[in-house]
Amino acid sequence: MTKREQYEQKTEEILLPIIEEHGFELVDVEYVKEGSSWYLRAYIDKPGGITIDDCEAVSRKLSDQLDEKDYIEDAYILEVSSPGLGRPLKKEKDYKRSLGAEVEIRTYRMIEKQKEFIGILKGYDENTVTIETGDGTEKIFDKSDIALIRLAFDF
Repeated sequence: MTKREQYEQKTEEILLPIIEEHGFELVDVEYVKEGSSWYLRAYIDKPGGITIDDCEAVSRKLSDQLDEKDYIEDAYILEVSSPGLGRPLKKEKDYKRSLGAEVEIRTYRMIEKQKEFIGILKGYDENTVTIETGDGTEKIFDKSDIALIRLAFDF
């Protein structure tokens, strides 16, 4: 397990009781470097959506716990936010909740001369994702080929 994965896992363990206390859902935790700065991001959600006050309450409690445990070596910026409209599907519960919904898939490499696909999520398992495209065709993707899968949205 990489240092990044260890930080994410420990943060998730600290965060879960805080989230459950508020009746929220933990969507994801990520520890990423952007430019010269490290970011520790927690994405939370609840039915009806997360408010700024919700994020602030969780951020304060999480920040106190992180200061107390002090297991992250680098300086970092803590962010707690909603996963947003383009919420990625990462965990089994995300796929389950999204069955029958329109999703957007971006692949690492070209498949049939394209890297972006949109369709209705029809199924998934440990290794694959199946969508039905607009013309009624089913396409099966290996999860290892998927760079991003998220709910599709139109404006």
